[in-house]
Amino acid sequence: MDKDCFYITTTLPYVNSDPHIGFALEIVQADVIARYKRLLGFDVFFNTGTDEHGQKVYKKALEEGKNPQEYVDEYAAKFANLRKALNLSYNSFIRTTDKHHKESARKLWEICAENGFIKKGVYKSKYCVGCELEKKDSELEKGKCPIHPNFKIEVIEEENYFFKFSDFQEKLLYLYRKRPDFVIPGNRLKEIVNFVEEGLSDFSVSRLREKMPWGIPVPGDEKHVMYVWFDALTNYISALGWPGDMHKFERFWGKESSPQSIQFAGKDNLRQQSAMWQAMLMAANLPTSKNIIIHGFIESEGKKMSKSLGNVVDPFEYVNKYGTDAVRYFLLSKIHPFKDGDFTRAKFEKAYNFDLANKLGNLVNRVVGLTEKFSEGKVPEINRDPDTHPLRTGNELYTWKKSWKVIDEIFETYRFDRALESVWSFIGEADRYIEVSKPWELSKKNKKEELAWVIYGLCDAVHQLAWQILPFLPETAGSIAETFDIRGVLKENPQHKDSFSNIASHTKINSKKPLFPRLK
Repeated sequence: MDKDCFYITTTLPYVNSDPHIGFALEIVQADVIARYKRLLGFDVFFNTGTDEHGQKVYKKALEEGKNPQEYVDEYAAKFANLRKALNLSYNSFIRTTDKHHKESARKLWEICAENGFIKKGVYKSKYCVGCELEKKDSELEKGKCPIHPNFKIEVIEEENYFFKFSDFQEKLLYLYRKRPDFVIPGNRLKEIVNFVEEGLSDFSVSRLREKMPWGIPVPGDEKHVMYVWFDALTNYISALGWPGDMHKFERFWGKESSPQSIQFAGKDNLRQQSAMWQAMLMAANLPTSKNIIIHGFIESEGKKMSKSLGNVVDPFEYVNKYGTDAVRYFLLSKIHPFKDGDFTRAKFEKAYNFDLANKLGNLVNRVVGLTEKFSEGKVPEINRDPDTHPLRTGNELYTWKKSWKVIDEIFETYRFDRALESVWSFIGEADRYIEVSKPWELSKKNKKEELAWVIYGLCDAVHQLAWQILPFLPETAGSIAETFDIRGVLKENPQHKDSFSNIASHTKINSKKPLFPRLK
């Protein structure tokens, strides 16, 4: 019997600059969902990659004195390096310069054109190169794009092909009414509904090749290349083999109701993901997306990050100094999933010391030390039902069973910060249990049976903790798994989270170095 299928994808970042912490936030969030769905037994297809065409990339390549392909090859490799740096579990890294992707984009164009939704006309518009989007006067502030104020707004007038976006106003509004969870959070759905209700204008889907040659040639008219958004958005289905591998496409994209899929995007991508892309799919008679999750920006010292301000955070720098899971933890626990968040070194180091070193790391170290001191470095044998241990079923304790329940519920709302709050509540409870049960006094009083019960419960608590943090902090979960011989966590594709049992008595504890040495 086939597993249920789940598809998740990030947007594709432009390769006109080095990877920054904002995209790291998006791809780590997507990675958590992918890992969690695998724990639930889903067959997961996780896609990311790089957006490599368009005027912005072309100009940047010329500035650096490189041909565009050489330039994008260099920068795509930098984004591919995030896989190791952030411990990402994606199984597809698509580049829009890939042969298959270009063929898919051309096929989508052909279908949209055959269905009467692409026409030729004169394109006259105010255009932001930074956004690669046309701008209405109402979207400009003092004649500049508020997202990219350093770019000059260009006035363009030339012959182009247009996508008949205006034909899809009612269809898009019907989609939003029919699926009120289509865009998450709800305020972003309201925002796109308002945009569509104001009326849609047909948008240009090509550029003259003699002016901007870096793009996919338009089928049947090689004087034009595709507009970058038409090309790039196609990646969500080209990554699934469309139109050549329809079996994979049907398994992971399929019909309106199933399978499940999620697209992550920043708030500046709202229009492209939830309106333009959906209209393109409708024009080609393909199923629309299932859910689109919109996250906010990361700021630094309360200001939007930019090279000109000198406040861009390099994820590689932080990973090299503090470790992969420290970076993942801060992004997931201290940045609101849907709102703008502030990233500073002071806040980062405070979270590292207080949450990772003092709480998670300290609990694991204490349990290892107690097991070595009072149980010869092995999980003790007990003569009671492990399911009755207070750290699992205690009515007045925040048990690991309660924590799992909260995590499962919260994952339905994508509040990663609250899920981690639940895990850390359990960590605090296990730490308090040590203080209340006082295993050192039980040893002095020679209460062997009670001491074994306490040590067993603590080992089992850390065993559960490894599973709970696995989607968020996979490297740390693996370290705990090596210490407590948790085989399922160590597998490349862990078993279903509900299928494992309590930790086995006599399991040897393999002492390791501290998980998170405290920062000085």
